[in-house]
Amino acid sequence: MAVEVKLEHRTIASLVCPGASVLDLGCGDGTLLEILVREKGVRAQGLERDEQAIYHCVAKGLSVVHGDIDTGLSEYGDRSFDYVIFDQSLQEVRQPDRALSEALRVGRQVIVAFPNFAYWPLRLQICLRGRTPVTPSLPYAWYETPNLHFLSITDFESFCRERSVAVPRRVFLSKMRTVNALPNLRAETGIYMLTRADTQ
Repeated sequence: MAVEVKLEHRTIASLVCPGASVLDLGCGDGTLLEILVREKGVRAQGLERDEQAIYHCVAKGLSVVHGDIDTGLSEYGDRSFDYVIFDQSLQEVRQPDRALSEALRVGRQVIVAFPNFAYWPLRLQICLRGRTPVTPSLPYAWYETPNLHFLSITDFESFCRERSVAVPRRVFLSKMRTVNALPNLRAETGIYMLTRADTQ
């Protein structure tokens, strides 16, 4: 029986060239890595700190290293991978600026997917209920969320611009479709392909 692939994972997979080397940071149970191995034939490695998630990855035959994104990239050489991926994990690290800088050193290209905190249903929940929003893309209560940083698409655009990070591709998603207009308001998830400006 075929397993349904989330639009976010299909979109990320579409950005990865077949046979590439991939490092998935905060790979969780390996769902994305498994898709990339199966559909793109990538040489995959994950970095994950949760031991139970690592057991799930190993059961799927995936190569995963136990480590923390904030400290675990120093062991990798420059351009060790074709792609480094943050799939819903950049906002969970203590120092996203440093983590992204290290990822751009380690990978030729970096893919970042994150929940857009300026998505209109989130704004509505804050405005009408006056409480921290809980949605499918941000499913945790404030006291149990792994997210240390909440950012919008506009925030991330400014972040990249201020650091001269090149953005050759960007895709915005909401539910089961792409968003082409007013993404900061209408997109639930932002997906960015990044490179160092000096490689353009």
